[in-house]
Order: sequence, then structure tokens, then C-alpha cells
Amino acid sequence: MKYFSTLLFFVFFVTVSAFSQGKVVKYTVSSGETVNQIAQKFKVTPYDIYELNPDARKGITPNTVLLIPTGGSKSVEKAETAAVKSTGSSKEIIHEVQPKETFYSIEKKYGISDEALKAANPFLEKTGVQIGQKLVIPAKGSAPKTAVAADKKAKEKGPEKYVFHEVQPKETKYSIAKQYNTTIEDLEKRNPEIVSSLPVGYKVTIKGIAPKTETATVSKPEENKKPAETSKKAVSYMEYQVKPKETFYSLGRVFHLSQDELIALNPSLSEGVKEGMVLKVPAGYVAPAPIIAQQPADTTTAKQTERPVENTGGSGIKIVDKVKSETVSIDPEIVELTKKRGINERKKVVLLLPFNLAKLQSDTTGMAARLKTDKFLNMTLDFYSGAMMAIDSAKTLKLPLDVAIYDSQETKTTSGISTLIAQNKLQDADAIVGPFYQSNAESAANTLRMYNVPVISPLSKDDANPIDNLYQTIPSSEVVRSAMFDYMRAKNGNIVAVVDKKKESVINYIKQNQRGVVFAALTETGALDAANLKGLLLPSRMNYVVMETGNTAMIKAVIKALIDAQKTCQVQLVILEPNSTLDTDEISYENLVKLKLMYPSVTRDSDEQSAAIFKKEYKLKNKTYPNTYATRGFDVTFDTMMRLVQGKTFPETADLMTTQQVDNKFQYYKKEDGGHANKGVYILYYDTDLTLKEAN
Repeated sequence: MKYFSTLLFFVFFVTVSAFSQGKVVKYTVSSGETVNQIAQKFKVTPYDIYELNPDARKGITPNTVLLIPTGGSKSVEKAETAAVKSTGSSKEIIHEVQPKETFYSIEKKYGISDEALKAANPFLEKTGVQIGQKLVIPAKGSAPKTAVAADKKAKEKGPEKYVFHEVQPKETKYSIAKQYNTTIEDLEKRNPEIVSSLPVGYKVTIKGIAPKTETATVSKPEENKKPAETSKKAVSYMEYQVKPKETFYSLGRVFHLSQDELIALNPSLSEGVKEGMVLKVPAGYVAPAPIIAQQPADTTTAKQTERPVENTGGSGIKIVDKVKSETVSIDPEIVELTKKRGINERKKVVLLLPFNLAKLQSDTTGMAARLKTDKFLNMTLDFYSGAMMAIDSAKTLKLPLDVAIYDSQETKTTSGISTLIAQNKLQDADAIVGPFYQSNAESAANTLRMYNVPVISPLSKDDANPIDNLYQTIPSSEVVRSAMFDYMRAKNGNIVAVVDKKKESVINYIKQNQRGVVFAALTETGALDAANLKGLLLPSRMNYVVMETGNTAMIKAVIKALIDAQKTCQVQLVILEPNSTLDTDEISYENLVKLKLMYPSVTRDSDEQSAAIFKKEYKLKNKTYPNTYATRGFDVTFDTMMRLVQGKTFPETADLMTTQQVDNKFQYYKKEDGGHANKGVYILYYDTDLTLKEAN
């Protein structure tokens, strides 16, 4: 009772505090509403709602009562002004360094030079910029460009408007920030849900700036009623009836108009795109031709017969039975696994997932508190939620499968996997997904080796010991790197490497495994010799420049040299692994797009219909979009189950078939020392339309 009294007092205290800060209203959540929709309704940001309702970050349910600020975005203004404090003197300002800020961003913000900032703060020469530092901003230079000044200016013009952007397939935070002339940091601040991922269909809140567009906009007629002009050309219009399943994205692609432009021409679209609507659109458009799967130039194919059997119940996964002729191709053909007719023998699939229920039951902190701090448990539950979607799909398809899920009760140091297998007679299984930890997956594989039961390791990135029945689903870092070089060689590219001296492991890897790659010279201080780099580029071939460095100055130098070189030859920038330095404001995203930055990836962001349906159905079931672990839970589980209903064993399908599901590709191969690994890697690049695409 004392606990609840304390809790009620705390809630009352928070409520009073919230009301004391400005006008606040109570709002009861309706069924199906999201924080974004409520924020749009009250003309505030999700950030404002989360500040007054911290628990809303975990999700909201019908009849939840939220506190909504009605006096504007006070929390945003407060957060942005807190970083800049006056010293009491009009001659200088004290700035507190925020996360992700750099010399460049601070100097740009206040309009001062690098020399002036370091002269006022001599310690920066030794320490560099660190979070929490108090920096003296000298008076010389322009006044700080704070959000407060911008807000004041906006208020003089009238009430501020908010723009909401619906995330389209293959869009990135970088492309959205660029489109709306804002920063990734600002997007994440206003939309906390996109920090870890960017779900397709999510409505991102953007503060008061209309999107840029490269397409021509329709100008309004002048008072003298001259014909409207668009890029000095009159625009005529026609009527267009919306077809089934069309969206803002597909309409925009057809008519070359942004969502805002479509709504401006058709106000009824503000309520969403609906089948049968008659829209006003620019005349003279060319309807897109039906998309037909293109075969590689070197392949020969016979006609194929399709027998569509659609089923979208339960999981929403659309299955189409196909009878295909064999295709001869240099690259392995990706096989679409379908339910085979006449296969009735039931197969047993086992999932070993580390819920550690006994540990949870004895934990006095409670489940809610544990979920806030235990990343491993969250990862397990996400994977489990995706796996359950796969199991639902199998039920919908009426696959002859029996699925059992066991708590593996594993940790990094302890495991009772062998005992668990013996007690539950798991040697009768046709395939086992899990455990998570590499050592435990190997223990399970060793225990089941004599029974030839395949053990599929779903999440481990470690190199596995040679065990014949062990299958690693995540490609190793060496496989990922090799896939990138294989692609560049297949394109007959001239490969040049620019590698920081500190990256010794990368240098050794390329020298030992990727012969024929030339290294650009560095100066004695470790800087790039730009003239040498340009001299290594060939005008007659595509030049792939592999850049591996975290040094901002070197990255800028490489980018500048390559953009200059584009005047005389073909150049594409390549990285072998994620590079956080490229995510900072100091590196121009526009330049990365110009160079079509390319990299290898274990996952893709698919815009195929089946992937879109999975994400939509997952959202309906779990009230949130799937993250990487949830999608992997679906992909690994569904792929394993579908391989077992092909009339072959899992090992036989692993040797014969390359498959891909929502975001993951499975191309198993037998390692020389034993065991199996996956070399299913995607090659992705930034296209000129600011989206990520898969390289052909």
C-alpha cells in the first residue's frame, strides 16, 4: 500500500510540475492512434508528448490518458536554449558541447574561425572537443544561430507549421534530412522511435520547413491572369483514377510530384490515398510499363508457367507457386521456396531461445525494469516475435510441420544445452534454430552430430569450429569483404585502396587476399597524396576507390580528389564496413551521393511486396515496426521451415539452393575445414535519387 501511495504522489507531483510549465490538457487515446497522429492533431511534436509522458515511449494503448502541451513546443525550445548560456557580458558566450558536435559544427554555428575558437580555449589543442566541455565563444564573428532566434522570427510571421514525412522504401535518415534541409540529430530528437531504425511507413515529424524538390513546381496565375508557368512552360492537367494499392510514393514516381504537391492539387488527399479517387494531375504522363524480371545478358531461359495460389491470412505473406525451368547463370540463382504438392511427411523444427525464465522469476526488480536495462533479453524477445510471425505463416500455408520452442537458459559462460537435448529427445528434430551464443550452438551441434541434425546458428558472427552439422547464418567479416572485391572484379573495375596507416589489419587483409589492388600513397604525416591517387585512376575503366579511415581530414581529401576526377573518368567510392565518421555533419551527404557510395551488407531494406506485407502485419500484431532482430527471427525461421518441405533434407537444400527472405539472403557453402557458413551478401549503394539500391 505504501508503494502505491508513493507512486500516486509521484504522478501527482509530475502532473503539477507539467501544468506549472505551461498550458496542458489531458487527452484520452483512441483505438489505433499513435503518438505521431496525436502530435499532429495538437500541433506539437512527439518529443513534447514524450517529455510529459515518458512511459509513452514504450507504446500507447486505447484509453491511456496523456498530458498534451498546448502552448507550443516548449520542451524543444528549452532543450535547445539550454546548450547556450550567456556569461553576463555581451562580449562572449559560454557553449556546452553536445553529443556529436565537432570543431566544424561549433565554428559554423557561431560564424567564427578555427583559430579564434582555439585561441579562446587553448586546452582544445590537447584535448580536442569533448562532450560536456564549457567553451568560450569569442565576440568576434556573427551572433550564435540558436533555435530561439529562429523561433522568435517564426512567431513574428505567424504560428509555426509542422510537416510530416511518410518513410518510403529504401529511404534513409540522411536522404530525408537532406530533402528537408535539416540534420539527422534534429530528426532523431523529434522522433525518438527512429534512433535505432527507420521503419517504412513511419510518419517522421519535421519542424516547419517545406521539402525541397528537384521537380518543377506549378506557379500560381498572376493577377493579370497570365497563363501559369512551370519552368517557362504552360502546364495542362488531366484526371486520373487511383488504382488498387497505389500510394503517395507510387503516384509521385509516376507523375514526378512530391506528396505536398499532390495534396496541393488535390486537397482530398490530405485524408490519404484511396482506391477510386479521381485526381487532378499534370497531363502527358507516360504510364509505367509492367515490370518483367530481367535475365542477365549471359543467361538462357525457357518459358515458365505460373499457378498463383494467393494466401494472405494470418501472417499476410503472399505465396505464389511457380514451376520454373532451369536457368544457367554465372551468379547462383535465388530460388523462391514454395509449398510442394504431395509432401505430407511431418517435420519437426525446434527453437532454442535464451529466455532465462528461471532467472527472471527470481529477479526482484520486476519485468518492466529488466526490459529497460537488459539488451540481451530485448534482443531475444524481438527475435522470438519475428519467429512467431514465421510460425503463423507456416500454419496459414498448412505446412506439415511441428514446431517446439524451448528456453535454452543460456548465458555467455554457462549452458545446459546437452542436458536439455537429452531430456527432451531433440535428436528426433529435423532442424534446430539456436542457441544464440556461438559456444552453445557448437555444443548443441556436437551433441547432435551423430544424429545428423542440422543446428542453425541464428545470430553469432564468430568464426565457427569445424562441425559438419553446424550452419552459420551470418556471413563472417572476411566473407563480406570478399563479396565486395568479387563484385568489383566482376565489373572489370580498377581497384584502388586508400587506407589509413592505423588500419593495419585492413592493409594486411588486402595484401594477402586481394591481389592486384593498388594502394594510394600517403605523405610522411599520414595524409593522402591526392596527386598520386588521381594518377592511379584509369580513364577507360570504372575506378573503384576503397576508402578505409576514420580521419575526417583524409575522408574530405579523398572525396574532393574523386569529385575532381569525375570530370575525366568514372569513379565510385567504396567502404568495406560501416563508418560512423561519414554520418557527421562535416561530411557532405550530397558528395557521397555524387560518388554513389557503395558497401557490402548482410541485410537489405527490401521494397518488394512480400516484405512490405510482413512489416505491415508485424506492426498490426506487435504495435511497432520490426527491428533488425525481429526481421532476422522471421527470415531464419521461415527459411528453415520452407527448406524442410521441399522433399529434401535441410543439408540437401543448403547445398543446392540460394534463397532470400525479407532482408536476409541464405547462400550456404561447405567450408574446407568442415561445417557450413553463409555467403549471402548484398552490395548496396546511394543512388542519385537519395535512396539505397542494390547493385546489379
